Amino acid sequence: MLRDLVFAEPTGFRPLSLDLHRAPSAGAPVVVFVHGGGWRLGSRRTMCPTMPGDLPFRRIVAAGLNVASVDYRLSGEAHFPAQVEDVCAALDWIRTQADEWGVDASRIVLWGESAGATIASLVALSDDADTRAGIRGVVDWYGPTDLVAVAEGQDALDDPSLREAGWLGHAVGADLSRAREASPLSHVRAGAVPFHIAHGTADRAVPAAQSVTFAQALLAVGADAELTLVPGAGHMWHGDVDRDALLDSAIDFCARAAA
Repeated sequence: MLRDLVFAEPTGFRPLSLDLHRAPSAGAPVVVFVHGGGWRLGSRRTMCPTMPGDLPFRRIVAAGLNVASVDYRLSGEAHFPAQVEDVCAALDWIRTQADEWGVDASRIVLWGESAGATIASLVALSDDADTRAGIRGVVDWYGPTDLVAVAEGQDALDDPSLREAGWLGHAVGADLSRAREASPLSHVRAGAVPFHIAHGTADRAVPAAQSVTFAQALLAVGADAELTLVPGAGHMWHGDVDRDALLDSAIDFCARAAA
């Protein structure tokens, strides 16, 4: 495993790095993991707080997949779309360095958790073919997909303290068009890559309806979307949850999507 590989140095900001967990065989596909934290905190070193440490990444590697866990600028450093641009920069670096590190950049699966799932979905649904190059699928764990609906659900369209407002740099209601631009639901299109979406029914941070609506929209345009609603699970898989099963299901999707 290789830590702290710098993939971008945005002018005026800290260098951005990734950790590469390497599969045993050369030429294996790569899972690009994008951490959560409401766009304002979080670390590439942890999949989610209820699955700490390297073990989840080692289980992905054991399935024959590389894992690149990537940084992005947090909302206290830069606002949307900087985070999307950062993940795109990580993908560009991976494509450029693929031969050196023995990864197959033509078989990429994005895996995002919470805010990271929003970013990963936006990258995968980009209108730009070069941005999407090599992306075969997306694992979306309880990501916000409609920022306007999130704010409306909390009666917080004008609240600048909302996580989504911090990411945008303004209250969601101050520029609805920009909030929709930052929402994966607005970018659903025919020809989208397959999505594996999982969400807890007791999630109070991001309502499960966000994933239901997103999955329905993908299916409506003919995209492949599998949705798992986990009874009683809270955000970040808090509660009495079979986390091993959730992890195995996502890994199985990655292997199928990248085959």
